[in-house]
Amino acid sequence: MTTPAYPPKPVPGDRVAVISPSSGLPGLLPLPYELGLERLRKDFGLEPVEYPATRKLGSTPRERADDIHAAFADPTVRAVFASIGGDDQITVLPLLDDELLRANPKPFFGYSDNTNLLVHLWNAGIVGYHGATVMCELGRPGAMDPLTADSLRAALFTSGPYELRPASRFREVDLPWEAPESFLAEPPTEPGSGWTWIRPDEVVEGRSWGGNLEILSWLLMADRGIARDPSVYDGCVLFLETSEDMPRADDVFWILRALGERGLLRRFGALLMGRPKAWSFRQPLEPEARLDYAREQREAVLRAVDAYAPDMTVVLDVDLGHTDPQVVIPYGGTVRVDGPARRITVTY
Repeated sequence: MTTPAYPPKPVPGDRVAVISPSSGLPGLLPLPYELGLERLRKDFGLEPVEYPATRKLGSTPRERADDIHAAFADPTVRAVFASIGGDDQITVLPLLDDELLRANPKPFFGYSDNTNLLVHLWNAGIVGYHGATVMCELGRPGAMDPLTADSLRAALFTSGPYELRPASRFREVDLPWEAPESFLAEPPTEPGSGWTWIRPDEVVEGRSWGGNLEILSWLLMADRGIARDPSVYDGCVLFLETSEDMPRADDVFWILRALGERGLLRRFGALLMGRPKAWSFRQPLEPEARLDYAREQREAVLRAVDAYAPDMTVVLDVDLGHTDPQVVIPYGGTVRVDGPARRITVTY
């Protein structure tokens, strides 16, 4: 297994690819997508380049693989952004040309279903970036959250350490993307509760691995991308999060139990667990029910960790994944979890 290396960074003025490795939702919901493209240009000084399947609903796995190859192979493109996630990127992985990717390493930004490609790049020896899709974070109504924008800017353009900090406020309830009025003002937020530290007795530093828990469970079932030798992950920092599909606490525990039974959980020195996404259009929970959902998920996580990695440092409610604001996590990059100082530092 090759240790992931950081690819060269873009600079303002560069061209960046915008692809849809999972779903062509930009073709159905153009408002957040066009807003995200505009912010790439105006706020970050980058020129987005689209590909044949970027706005195409129902594109084939081969079409999406071709876009990935074209984006990485183009020497004038210096970074690659996913437009959004989806649910079938796993079907694209067998079609990828690893030699092409290794010969043309570039920063890739995405999360959710893009965990598939991030795992694949990790295995190919390329550091990726978990977060910052065009439609969600860049296309946020009103304005990008400053915490998100600062994290993305650092991940895009810098190469040193960056200290994460908990959000003072966060958004739970989403707005409909098909409605123009959703984009006239910033969405309502509520006070953040900070991070919760479990067993913060040590300083753990290592390469990061993880992503969306549901996608990792699919990779486990398909026996795709997860190392059969668990020692590959020795000393790494695990980071996990759940999506707007809002898996039940039992499902979260069962997936983590499977990771434990495979011998994976105990290999990691620390776990960063994202703030649970506790509202969706399919499950529009009331405030009290949202609190219950998040509490039950945290308990499920700790129950699994206590069973399989009882000495592991755990930090709950980190602002990563399906949450707003969202910090970008380097995938395969260095993460330092300083328990005594209650500090998390990533290296972009």
